[in-house]
Amino acid sequence: MTQARLTLHSQLAAFVRRKPITVTPDATLREAVQTMSENRIGSIIVVEPESGRPIGIFTLRDLLHKVAAKSCDLDQMVMSVMSGTGLLMLNWRSTIYQAALVMARNGVHHVIVVDASEKLVGIVSQEDIYELQSGGGKAISGAIRTARDMDGLIAAAEDVRRLAERMLAEGGAAEPLTELISSLNDHLTVRIIELTQHDFALPKVHWCWLSFGSEGRYEQTLSTDQDNGLMFDAGGGDAEALRAVLLPFARTVNERLAACGFPLCKGNVMASNPELCLSKDEWRQKFVSWLHSNNPQALLNATIYFDFRALYGAEDLAEELRQWLLANIPAATLFLRFMAGNAVQVEPPIGMIRDFVFDKNEQFPHTLDLKTFGARLFVDAARILSLANGVGATGTAERLRALAERGKLGGEDVGAIVDGFFVIQQMRLRQQQAGTPEGMANRVNPDNLNEFDRLILKEAFKQARKLQGRLKMEYRL
Repeated sequence: MTQARLTLHSQLAAFVRRKPITVTPDATLREAVQTMSENRIGSIIVVEPESGRPIGIFTLRDLLHKVAAKSCDLDQMVMSVMSGTGLLMLNWRSTIYQAALVMARNGVHHVIVVDASEKLVGIVSQEDIYELQSGGGKAISGAIRTARDMDGLIAAAEDVRRLAERMLAEGGAAEPLTELISSLNDHLTVRIIELTQHDFALPKVHWCWLSFGSEGRYEQTLSTDQDNGLMFDAGGGDAEALRAVLLPFARTVNERLAACGFPLCKGNVMASNPELCLSKDEWRQKFVSWLHSNNPQALLNATIYFDFRALYGAEDLAEELRQWLLANIPAATLFLRFMAGNAVQVEPPIGMIRDFVFDKNEQFPHTLDLKTFGARLFVDAARILSLANGVGATGTAERLRALAERGKLGGEDVGAIVDGFFVIQQMRLRQQQAGTPEGMANRVNPDNLNEFDRLILKEAFKQARKLQGRLKMEYRL
């Protein structure tokens, strides 16, 4: 099987690209590092000399944290500093997709591949899988970085959509696919900002471009509009005067994003809105006003703006705001309770007797809204629980995994919850790829699904119900 024909469902035996570089346990650290340098690799496997079984791995990270930061003794044996506990190994008959899941769930960058006798076959990295999944992703990223005008960026934006559609057709999983879409869209936005700022005499102040909503969570799908803002450090200057200079620049960036296929936000959640082009002090005041309010608009704002991240510029401005928010939001217990109460008002569309319960949409009857009654339930619950427990991540899956590590999800199976979320995301992507009419991009008629898809969709909704149950118990709703 050639590399070009490999898919996520191919076996690892066909994916291992090169003979693994190894050392024995009694090799010195100096010998291991020299071997890594000669072969230009970032990790080396430690194997038993007789059986060929892997017993550990030594990485550049180990070199930094276990050697350089401590003893710097290069004559000690490599086995004294290798990572051996919890070594992640997969049989060579496992799939590439299984390897991706193992790495994601354990927060590691490598998986060791062994044969039936547990003899070392090779090593697979996240980078290897990224190259397989993204296909032309690196080429598109390179085209974006070198683009000199909007024509080049408009063409690159179309390439991103075509790549995403192709990956989806080839069975790409929702999590890496949405991350890839968000990553390439990030590159595109950054390049637009870089080109646009040359057309304006911007003030000499620190500023950063913010992403909100699905882009802030790295969860963009094939159908997405703009959600962004701008933050600047006014220092002792006039914030209003600085805003007046920055707004034309922000408006041009928004217009150029629209030209690349990202529609202007109907709710005006854009940096060109004076209400979202604010000094860091004004942003903090805005967050304070939301935290001390229980009106519906404040709760709606929280679902959009609390998922912020810096995309370009002085990222420390956004990080300062995030640390302030994480330090202050646990005390806003009433606001969190109102958020939780609002989140559980929308229930997953499954019934006690019938498989599914339909909303009263007259235009598209007998359909399920996978966004409002599906993905959003996971997103809202993860946001509330993570903010209440000091989790700084913005992605839904990342938040849920961090909460589980801190023991904040009780006995719930976080893997099942995360899988449920991505089952729904996958169906949303499939609907959007199918070229459904406007209004149906996030809806599905369950009668058009096969028996297996209907069953797994119902199970995904059950996971949303479990997560809502956690919210109800946490806030006694």
